[in-house]
Amino acid sequence: MPNFKTSDNLTLHYTDTGKGLPILCLAGLTRNSGDFDYIDGLLGDVRLIKMDYRGRGRSDWATDHSSYSIPRESLDALELMDHLGIARFAIIGSSRGGLCAMALGATQMDRLLGVALNDIGPELAAAALEDIKNFVGQPPIWQNLDSAASARAEIMQGFANVPDGRWREECAKIFVQTDAGLINAYDPKLRDAVLEASLQPIPDLWPFFNAFAACPTALIRGANSPLLTQETFDKMQAALPEAIAVNVPDRGHIPFLDEPAALDALRQWIDQIRLLT
Repeated sequence: MPNFKTSDNLTLHYTDTGKGLPILCLAGLTRNSGDFDYIDGLLGDVRLIKMDYRGRGRSDWATDHSSYSIPRESLDALELMDHLGIARFAIIGSSRGGLCAMALGATQMDRLLGVALNDIGPELAAAALEDIKNFVGQPPIWQNLDSAASARAEIMQGFANVPDGRWREECAKIFVQTDAGLINAYDPKLRDAVLEASLQPIPDLWPFFNAFAACPTALIRGANSPLLTQETFDKMQAALPEAIAVNVPDRGHIPFLDEPAALDALRQWIDQIRLLT
C-alpha cells in the first residue's frame, strides 16, 4: 500500500496507476481517493494519482485538527508530487479538491498542466455551505451499508438515473463497518476544523480562478447542484471563455465523473493538454 511522509511527519495514503499524462485527483471535504475509482481506465493513457487527505480514508489523523485546511492539504498534494518526482501535472479537483487546485494555481501555477473542476467554483451558495457545515462530522445513524445505501438514494439532492449499486459503492467509500454500526471514514475532528474555518472571512477566489486562463481548463457542474449555481457557472465561463464547460444531467453535488457528459469533457481537456506538452 503506497504511502509517503509529509513534512510534518504524517503518513498519507495514495494510489498511482497507469502511464502517461500525470493527473492528480483531489477529492471532496469528507471524501477520499476512492471517489475517482469510477474513471479508472476511461481516460486513455494517463497516470492517475489519487491521494487520501490527512485525516481521511487510509491516511493518518493529525494531532492538530487545524491542519485540516486547504493550504495544508494543498501542500500535502505538492509534497506527494515531489515524492513521486513529478515536476508538472494536471489536477482533477472535486469540490474541496477544486479549492485546493485554486490554492496551488495561486502559488504553483508553473507546475500545473491543466485543471478540471468538478462542481466547484470561486463562489458557492451560502445555504449549501451551511448544510455542509451542519452534516460534517455527524456520526452515521445506520447499522450497515445496505441501510445506508437505501437512505442515501433519498438524501442526495438532485440525483436521478444513478447506476444500480452505485449508492452502496458510495457508502463503502465513506463509511467503515464496525460491530456497533457504521462510522465515518475520517477524523471526527474535521468538524472542528470546518466550524473554526467558517468563522473566518471568505477570501475572494476569483483571482485564483482567473489564473487558470494560463492552462487548459474543464468546468464540470451537476445540473442540479445546490452548491455551484448556474449563475456562478455562467460567470465562470465568461471569465474563462476557452474552458470546456458542461452541465451533467441528473446530478447534484457532485457528479461521479463517469457520466457521458463528464467523460467527454475530461477527454477533450486531456487532448488539449497533450497538444501543449
